[in-house]
Amino acid sequence: MANLTKKKLKDLEKSLRARLAELVAEVDEVAKNLETDAKERFADPTDQAVQELDRSRHLRFKERERKLIRKIETALRRMQEGGYGECVTCGAGIEVARLEARPMTDLCIDCATEAENEKRQMERYERPSAGAFSD
Repeated sequence: MANLTKKKLKDLEKSLRARLAELVAEVDEVAKNLETDAKERFADPTDQAVQELDRSRHLRFKERERKLIRKIETALRRMQEGGYGECVTCGAGIEVARLEARPMTDLCIDCATEAENEKRQMERYERPSAGAFSD
């Protein structure tokens, strides 16, 4: 485990639990709004299109929040199991300042940077280049 005092670990756990409660409340609110929106039907195609765009935006938001909820739940589980504060990739301790800034993180800064660089590389190769032409 990272160089965490019991008090710091408790503070981080409290922070994670508060954020989790916030996110669950937000997801519930979005779900209620989607149910309400689904009941409304507009005759005007423009209004229908706007409603569908809003619904799509809400669903993307909900999925992002769901992923964050899973990360927080994983961090809380790791706290209980004693692995919190250790990088899941290399096993090194995660700096306390990093955990304070992002308590749900499971990667040290080096591994997080490497993962982000790999992600950018993959996105670069997946995107068609602007100068390419197709048949």
